[in-house]
Amino acid sequence: MKTLKGPAIFLAQFMGDQPPFDSLDSISQWVASLGFKGIQIPTWDSRCIDLEKAAESQDYCDELKGNLKNHGLEITELSTHLQGQLVAVNPAYDTMFDGFAPESVQKNPKARTEWAVNQLKMAAMASQNLGLNAHATFSGALLWHTFYPWPPRPQGLVEDGFKELAKRWLPILNTFDEAGVDVCYEVHPGEDLHDGVTFERFLEATGNHKRVNILYDPSHFILQQLDYLQYIDIYHERIKAFHVKDAEFNPNGRSGVYGGYQEWQDRAGRFRSLGDGQINFKSIFSKLSQYDFEGWAVLEWECCLKDPEQGATEGAKFINDHIITTTEKSFDDFAGGEADDELNKKILGLD
Repeated sequence: MKTLKGPAIFLAQFMGDQPPFDSLDSISQWVASLGFKGIQIPTWDSRCIDLEKAAESQDYCDELKGNLKNHGLEITELSTHLQGQLVAVNPAYDTMFDGFAPESVQKNPKARTEWAVNQLKMAAMASQNLGLNAHATFSGALLWHTFYPWPPRPQGLVEDGFKELAKRWLPILNTFDEAGVDVCYEVHPGEDLHDGVTFERFLEATGNHKRVNILYDPSHFILQQLDYLQYIDIYHERIKAFHVKDAEFNPNGRSGVYGGYQEWQDRAGRFRSLGDGQINFKSIFSKLSQYDFEGWAVLEWECCLKDPEQGATEGAKFINDHIITTTEKSFDDFAGGEADDELNKKILGLD
């Protein structure tokens, strides 16, 4: 069994215009002071990383790692959640997702997709230069607007959608394979990969590509009322990254899974700071340890009630308290002994 690494934190929700959140150096000092040992870096934020330079320059990457080491920090993974989203965008969402891309490719879906694919390929090379073995992203979505089958979906639509999604991702996956890095899709509503069945559809469509893996985040499963513990039992061999994020589901007579278009604080399913929700993290950490998960436990803070700085402060301790230092001995070793073939035969009645 393996001991999870951590605690770590995803910086995306914390970057801002005021110190200590306005530069990688200052925010690194802050998260280190809270007890974090690793950071997951959003590659779309130039305050954190120059992705193109990281893809091209080993010296730049070595300097970046060295600066973080001075704070007692490591990079857990790079993230391309926003760019991954743009690999596949249904026209219904063009306007809303255009803001994820630079102005030069906005209102031009083809150019935007090409930009996103290039970003992912650079992230593969940057991850290799940084010595990373996993990468966090979204899959994008061509089918999400049809997730509820009304009006009835035409025959073959789902198959065609996943075939096209795989076609767009295969060149990216091959680049990551050459770099020796796993692509970890955050299985998430709004993406075509949003549960176990859709992950399996995509995996099959890519020919069971070995770099197709999972960023496990139980918060998105409790909001779907999916068994997030059994999910680990089923997919543990493909889980290569982990977001520690809490959530709760409190249905009532007025709203449930779909939320009634309400704001987050009014929805039945909502994200909470660690320890404030309903997720059974003791069992999650136990299962991941049992299945030899070798990655980082990364806090992704999203809460509709609590201040982010309080959430981060509490989150570091929460994760640290849940990491299991795995044992190298059995609890009943004291009652055992060396192998004795003759004794075993006698017990089995084979004399």
